[in-house]
Order: sequence, then structure tokens, then C-alpha cells
Amino acid sequence: MIPYYRSFFSLPPGAAPWPGSSISLHKESPNPLHLALQNICQPPMRDLTFVFIVSSFLLLTVSRCLLAAWQWGRVKQAGGLWPILRGGLRIDANIIATLAGIPLVLSPWLGSDHFAIETTEAWFLLAWVLLVLMEVSTPQFIDEYDTRPNRLYVEYLKHPREVFGMLWKGYKHVLVFGVLVIVGLTWLADHLFEPSLPDGPMAWWQRPLFALAAAIVVFLAIRGTLKHRPINPSTVAYCSDSMLNTLPLNSLYSLAYAIYSMKNERSATRVYGSLSPEETNSIVQRCAGIEPGTDTIPTLHVQTPSASRTRPLNLVMIVEESLGAQYVGNLGGAGYTPCLDELARTGWNFTRAYATGTRSVRGLEAVSAGFPPTISDAALRLSGAQSNFFTLAQLLKLQGFRSRFIYGGEAHFDNMKNFFLGNGFDQVFDLPTFKNPAFVGTWGASDEDMFNQLHDLMQQDPDQATFTLAFSVSNHSPWEYPEGRITPEGDPRTVQNTVRYADWAIGQYFEKARQSSYWDNTVFLIVADHDSRVSGATLVPMRHFHIPALILGADIQPRSDDRLVSQIDLPTTLLSLMGVQAEHPMIGHDMTQEGGDRVMMQYKDNYGYMKGDQLVVLEPHRGASQFRYAAPESYEPQPLDADLAREALAHVLWPNWVYNQRAYTLPHLRA
Repeated sequence: MIPYYRSFFSLPPGAAPWPGSSISLHKESPNPLHLALQNICQPPMRDLTFVFIVSSFLLLTVSRCLLAAWQWGRVKQAGGLWPILRGGLRIDANIIATLAGIPLVLSPWLGSDHFAIETTEAWFLLAWVLLVLMEVSTPQFIDEYDTRPNRLYVEYLKHPREVFGMLWKGYKHVLVFGVLVIVGLTWLADHLFEPSLPDGPMAWWQRPLFALAAAIVVFLAIRGTLKHRPINPSTVAYCSDSMLNTLPLNSLYSLAYAIYSMKNERSATRVYGSLSPEETNSIVQRCAGIEPGTDTIPTLHVQTPSASRTRPLNLVMIVEESLGAQYVGNLGGAGYTPCLDELARTGWNFTRAYATGTRSVRGLEAVSAGFPPTISDAALRLSGAQSNFFTLAQLLKLQGFRSRFIYGGEAHFDNMKNFFLGNGFDQVFDLPTFKNPAFVGTWGASDEDMFNQLHDLMQQDPDQATFTLAFSVSNHSPWEYPEGRITPEGDPRTVQNTVRYADWAIGQYFEKARQSSYWDNTVFLIVADHDSRVSGATLVPMRHFHIPALILGADIQPRSDDRLVSQIDLPTTLLSLMGVQAEHPMIGHDMTQEGGDRVMMQYKDNYGYMKGDQLVVLEPHRGASQFRYAAPESYEPQPLDADLAREALAHVLWPNWVYNQRAYTLPHLRA
């Protein structure tokens, strides 16, 4: 196998690497390209792996710089080249370590016979060709789709005859130039990747030590961080230009991540059954109370606000981690939320609000984008939703708003940063941006630090209309929060006490907000992303989807509303209260008008759709079942209403369909 180490002694050129060996790859007349590269840095660069690593870093960096130069106007406006190069080094280390890691770790045991050497050289040459191919095809892909190669690249590969025919007819010169570059760089690599044998065999005891050290280095390079989650595209996203956020990536990584993410794109049709797209859209439009939209965006419609304002209100969405109704006093819960209960008496309190799922990303997609739940992963984590996917930020940008996301943890978690910056948000404020936080736990800065950041930002530039999405972290295991804020009961580190702390932080913030200059021109939403530890012996444990949802601020009048409301109804309702008239594809009800008669939720592989007190549950590859539901946990079996079952099926198929058709967007982004 190709060596990845050097002894302290050297053998003369042409000598056999061990006694009795007749194999020698040291050449009397070494290739001049290889020799020149060796002379740059002696002796480690003579190792094939080292040559491959350095060559790959150079290739990807040069490609990245050329792409940045091509798009320099946008790059300069977003902060220059350094964020792209800095993020690029981390992503390149990931993909290069992935390609070089296996040969490196196994090298002490695979020997140095001719077959092993040639196989390893062929492996690195193939890896090099993949890197080159992806980088060469990137400019045309960016020109066409304003992003690096992603899942669309994979979809095109499913139709090679049509795609290559299109390329040859429409992009002949580009195709020829690309082939010449690939051939030239492959020829160069073939001359560079010429192995040399070690100056002496590795001792038996050195082999496991070397393999262990190599495995650790490879693991760290691939993971990219010692923090909670490994690096992903969101880690290196740095601005609100979604195309620029792909430049720190390399195209092989971008494509590989898109393929990896596609595992989450399960087909609702295969799981629950099918309806025609026409019937699906017709049912969803009717239930949303909207007229049919365009052929490409079927639910596109104009929403007229119930409030007429000379200037739209600012919007602040506060998403509380794991704050289920079971903890909230005014919702019949345990009573750990006296501050929230007091606020509920001063605002518009929805007493029967339901989450769409059991994960934070599910709640975030619902309140920020109005997107219903599916059998697939949430939109924040799907490769096809990282740009040109509708969010409130995109809509409000057209109204002159500036949008930002605040999170006490690391915003690359669950790909939040990449999704939000790629879909209309202008800024992300996460843990690294917090100055002198009062407390930092496992998941990030405490809720009070997040609220302090929110308060400071809201006081800046009062003439600028803003949308702020703030997401808390404290109410999460291992239940950490700063001392001295609450009087804990029993063991301080319990969910009951973190709920008390989260509630205390809410109360502290709104005491300041009420006294602020921005209170009268801002509408606030407090809503949970989901309940904590959702479980139950029922097909869909409804009581664990019950969450608080409260609107207050500006001129919002106190009101207790016991209509059914889904998380997807909240963004449309807020637009109406803000006084924003706009065109959008959301199907949520405007609760200032008639509505609020249905909720929907995804629980593992089961889908629940409740209208009034009738709950229809769809299970994989089985017929639908129906129950009369009464809170908190009464499920009375009912004969199946075929029309209601088709309505439920349409609502679980529709988000999957619009995602695949790229039909959940705005017209100027669809073009």
C-alpha cells in the first residue's frame, strides 16, 4: 500500500525498500512535474496522500476564488472574500478527508505490493476526476439556477439522453471547454499522483498507533467541529444571498449533501394513498377558502388584511422550546407559567392551538412559512427548500421589511441558518454574536440572553419595519438555567423548573417591552414549537400537540378564543393584524375572519387531521380510521366519513406535491 509515514533513515535511489524485495518505484529519471512538487516541501510531499490532499485543496480554493471573482459585485456587497475562503477550508477538509480517509487508515495493513499501490493511485485519480468534474460544471449550473449543483443535478442525471442532447445543442462551446479542462487536469493528476515507497517497513507496534492517529484526524476533519452537531451547509452560511452561501461549499460536497438529504423526502403517495394533483389542489383551495392560483403556484392568492394601517406593524415571533399546554395554567396545565398566564389576560389567547409536529424544525416551518406537515422531514432540512421556498421574510421583504432570526444556540443546528438566510432573512444572530451572555449551557445562551438581544435589536433604527423570529433554548434537557432567577422545587434540573425559568424570562422581557418605544407599533406572537416528550398509546396523542399561542402588543384587544387553530394559521393571521396586503401561497386561515375549524399534525408515520371534534388518522399502507376526540384523551371510534378522509389525504399529499414541483414560492422567485 502507499506509505503515509517516513522513517528516520533514507535508502539510496533505486534501492529495494526491504531486504529481498525486488519492487522499487523510485525512478532513475523522475517525472519533472512530480519532482517539482516534491521539491516544494521535502520529504512528506512525496507521499501520494499528501500530494492528493494538497492538490485537492489548491483545486477547490482556486475554483472558489474564480467563482467569487465572477460574482464579485455580490461578493463585495456581502462582506468580501474572507467568509467564503474561511468556510471553504472547513468544507474542503470534510470532503477531502472523506476521500482520503479509508486508504490512510488502512495503509499500515494493506502492504506495498504493486496491486495495492495501483489500486490506491486509481482511487485518488477517480476522486480527483469527481472533484474536477463537479467544479467545471458549477459555473453553468450557477448561471442557470443561481446555486451550486444540488438535487436538481441528480434529477437531470436520471435523463442523460435528453440532458446531454440539450447541452450539446445549446451549450456546445461550454461543453467542449469543460471536457478539455477535465482532460487536462486529469493528465496533470496522473503525473502528480506517482507513489514512492517508504524508506523502511513500519514496525508491527507502529501500525495500530498510526491507524488510530489517522482515524482521529480523519474523524475530526469530517465532523468539522467538537460542538453538538457536525458541520453542514448551514455552518458556513454567512449572508442573505443564498447563492453566495453555496460558494464556501465545494460542488462535490454540495451534491453529496443533497443526495444524503433526499433520504428524508419520503413520498406521501406511497405511504398513504393517492389523489390526482387536480383534486388535491381543489380540496386544499376549498378548505383554505381561496380561489385557484396560477398553474405553477396553485394556492397563490391575495390576502386582504382586516386592519387598515398607514404603516404596517413590526412583527416579533417568539417560539418557545417544548412549552406544551400541559405546563400552562390558563390552558388547564400544571400552572408553571404565571407570567404567561398574566400575559394571556391582556392579549388574544388561543386556547385550542395545536402544533403540527414534535420537532422544533416542524414548528419553525409552520410559523415562519405557513407550511403544513408531511411524512418527509421539515422543509428546513430538505435540500430543495434551501432557496426560493416561501417564508414570511420573503413576502415582507417586498414590503420593505428587514428580517432576522435570533437563537441562543448555534444556528447551524438543524440547518436553520442556511434555510433562513436562503429564504429571505437578512441576518442571523446566534450564540457567537451574543456579547457577555449571563449563562451558557449545553444548548447555548439562556432565554434571558436571547430576550436581551431581541430588546436591543428592536430599539435600533425605529423607522425600519422589521420581522424578528426569536427561538428560545433553555427548556431543553439537560435542564440548565442561571441560578437566582426562580425558586426551584425539588431537583433544580428538571423540566418543571426550566419551564418556570422560561416563563420568568418571558415575563422579564415583556415588562421591558411594554415600556419601550416599539411596543405600540409591534405585534407579538408567543407560541411553542411543540410539546416535550410526546408519547402515548393512541395513534396520535392529541393532548401532546396542544400548545400555547398568544398574540399581543400594539392595539390587540384581550380575547380568549376557543376555536381550533393550527400553527399554520398564525402567520396569515399576523399579516392581517399587521395591515399587510400581499400575495402568497399559504393555506392557513386568517383567524381575524371566519375559520379555525381544522388542525393537522404528523406523529411519526401517522398523520392526524381533526375538523371540529372529528379526528381522521392516516397510517402507512392501511385504511383511514376516525374518532370523536374530546380533550384531554377521549377517542371514541366513529364510522369513516369518506369525504373527510379524502380531505385529510389531500392535506398530507399537497405539501409533498408543491415541494417537488417547486410550487410553494412567490412568482418572482419561481420565474
